[in-house]
Amino acid sequence: MKKTLPDLLTDEAAEDFVANADLSEYDLSGFKQVHFEIAPKDARVNMRLPTSLIAAVKAKAGAEGIPYQRYIRRALETSLAAPITAKGAREAGHPAKAGRF
Repeated sequence: MKKTLPDLLTDEAAEDFVANADLSEYDLSGFKQVHFEIAPKDARVNMRLPTSLIAAVKAKAGAEGIPYQRYIRRALETSLAAPITAKGAREAGHPAKAGRF
């Protein structure tokens, strides 16, 4: 049986634990991946969207526990990271390919 993680109340305690502990002995199954946003957000975009689309975006973002604007930004980043097909549409997450909204 794997050990449970101790409560680490300070950054120093966490750094010391990671530096000295064998993490393979601990149950890390409850962890979830976290993405840090480093780049400054210095430009704004205004769009007019159908109410049904923004409602769907807000619902999906809420289900994932993130703000809807971050969800939109992530969708744009994911779409731009996907390879482009011979027809010029991106493979994943491209609205034209998906035929939605």
